[in-house]
Amino acid sequence: MATSFTVNGKQVSVEAEADTPLLWVLRDDLGMTGTKFGCGIAACGACSVHVDGAITRSCSVPVSEIAGKAVTTIEGLKGADGMLHKVQQAWIDAQVPQCGYCQSGQIMAAVALIEQVGTPSDAQIDEAMTNICRCGTYPRIRKAILAATGAAAQTGEA
Repeated sequence: MATSFTVNGKQVSVEAEADTPLLWVLRDDLGMTGTKFGCGIAACGACSVHVDGAITRSCSVPVSEIAGKAVTTIEGLKGADGMLHKVQQAWIDAQVPQCGYCQSGQIMAAVALIEQVGTPSDAQIDEAMTNICRCGTYPRIRKAILAATGAAAQTGEA
């Protein structure tokens, strides 16, 4: 079955079974390996992407449900000029990754949170950032989110 949708601003059409998870279409068919497989049951968040602007765990969404929609992956966050997204840069500055495996999903969740609320409170960060980090870099993740919004400079956490 052919399914057409937009990925990182480019129209694509893929041949895949209707129930193939979006994750595998992104990785195997489109070569976008920044989105990671973690659990396969939408629990860990390593596979997080944006679908029409909403954070989505791509391991549990059949590609047939994506038809006509816009998907943004970690590869699509960079600007047209090649500059990193402010959250990606904040991640580097805060030295967030340890093993790094979950980080593309963490970044996608953080970007969605910031796009939704602007400068999130600690409670909003706690509520929205449900992705699992086995290395426990949660304090650095929070620091990077605050830095990306300018809140860290206001609180002296930078």
